Amino acid sequence: MTDQDSARRPKYQRIADELRTAIQSGAFAPGDRLPGENDLMTTYAVARMTARQALSVLRNEGLAEARKGAGVFVRVFRPLRRRGIPRLAGDRWGNGRSVWSADVEDRELVVDQIEVGETEAGARVAGALNLAPGAPVCVRSRRFVLDAKPVLLSVSYLSAELVRGTPITEPDTGPGGTYARLAELGHGPVRFREEIRCRMPTADESERLALEFGTPVVLIGRTAFTGPGVAVELNEMTLDSSSYVLEYDFDA
Repeated sequence: MTDQDSARRPKYQRIADELRTAIQSGAFAPGDRLPGENDLMTTYAVARMTARQALSVLRNEGLAEARKGAGVFVRVFRPLRRRGIPRLAGDRWGNGRSVWSADVEDRELVVDQIEVGETEAGARVAGALNLAPGAPVCVRSRRFVLDAKPVLLSVSYLSAELVRGTPITEPDTGPGGTYARLAELGHGPVRFREEIRCRMPTADESERLALEFGTPVVLIGRTAFTGPGVAVELNEMTLDSSSYVLEYDFDA
């Protein structure tokens, strides 16, 4: 970009560019407070709205976060590294460990909201599980929180006739989770398929995940299959994109 092109850009974008460069160079470290609106107004001789827009650019990019009553700070990014393949290995949940434990290492991932019930399968769920439309399905809805921040919404669907009366219909499914309980029923998954896409969040998702304005979500739909190829679970996950790194490590 030439100096002339830069001069044509709105002033708030040029201020954001300078702050971004300072963050990337380390002049502002993770956790540091950025210049506030009053500071930017004085330094750049701009109106408050211009200063506010500059800081909003950095927040929308996920580089900064606002703290109520304290200002805007460089975001401390310690991502959840979602290891897509090893987290689903049978020797993990088969030995009583949660699939989520592969993501968090020494941090504590907490389920602070959980609902379990039955409903009728709509066309999407029925098709994924090879059920008749309207067939009863067990629904497990959860919200996961890490470091006091909601990071993931998860909804699992399973045939109610398959899991009714088992710990899968309880809030706590026990060691190894749903897959370990399915294995005990003789329907343990041996293959998984995940589909990933991104979009902007709904208002409900923004609220439940406490998302900064402009933050997209990652949608992961996972289907679990038994050896004969029978789909036994559909898990639809909504991830805060600013909290995750998706990692896939496999041989050529």
